[in-house]
Amino acid sequence: MNPALATCLRAATDVPARASVAAWWPRWRDGAAQAATPAAQALLGGFDADRVGWAFASGYQAALRALLPDMPADAVAAFCVTEEAGNRPRDIRTRFTPAADGSVSISGAKRWTTLGPDSSLLLVVGALPGVDDGARVQLKVARVPAGTPGLQLLPMPETRFVPEVPHARVQLDAVAVDAAALLPGDGYERYVKPFRTIEDAHVTLAVLAYLLRETRARGWPSAFAERLCATMIALTEIAASPADAPATHVVLTGALAQAHALYAEAGTLWAQTADDPAAQRWQRDAALFGVAGSARSQRAARAWERLNEGH
Repeated sequence: MNPALATCLRAATDVPARASVAAWWPRWRDGAAQAATPAAQALLGGFDADRVGWAFASGYQAALRALLPDMPADAVAAFCVTEEAGNRPRDIRTRFTPAADGSVSISGAKRWTTLGPDSSLLLVVGALPGVDDGARVQLKVARVPAGTPGLQLLPMPETRFVPEVPHARVQLDAVAVDAAALLPGDGYERYVKPFRTIEDAHVTLAVLAYLLRETRARGWPSAFAERLCATMIALTEIAASPADAPATHVVLTGALAQAHALYAEAGTLWAQTADDPAAQRWQRDAALFGVAGSARSQRAARAWERLNEGH
């Protein structure tokens, strides 16, 4: 039996309300230290959340630790990819310039950096120099601690759903880091591209764990809890699978479809207590589940194409 899920089936269902990252983070950090895997971190963090926003934040932090297993335990991490033009390699204008003293200078701007205003460690995506326009841009990822000279974190307005989770614009003006701060390998193929899959699995795990706690606390049907658990077991297996494998994407697509059906069912259950602030938050935050739906559909289509090659 999955130990983290077993805990979620037995643990007390009363959790404190939290209005800020400062209130959420210490409990997530301490709970994550007891978890054996990032998937377990997502499950336990989601179960401990009093709302979708903190479940999302828990899954996001767990996903970053699945991407980078040596992430410091006390780091509120933020992945800085998206820029004004988007998040595809050709959209990235942030530049990494090697300096004579062996350091690397980073200049550019990012937007919609999740947890950016409260982050202590940023993973910044940028391009190396010497690539002509129109050619394949070689991206790298650099670890940049918050407070590094030349780095500014500028809070963005609250989003209309999960507004508790803040976002930031990130400005980098000749930010100097040691060359060792650059992560090994191609920034897009090794980090940006797989993170989309990793994040989907871990965030969904966390949201379903949140719903499991609410189900137990509110006496919702046991059959609903059983379907939540079955889907979480599938997602835990997916989270441990290679993020670049087409079979992983196919199975993830099916698991996400099951999760969305459960979200719809949860909406019906929440409607029975429509005046409850938790129910109102759920209705407000449900828009989160439709974000990047088109990209997921394209990912699934490409996965099937790869599986069918040569047939």
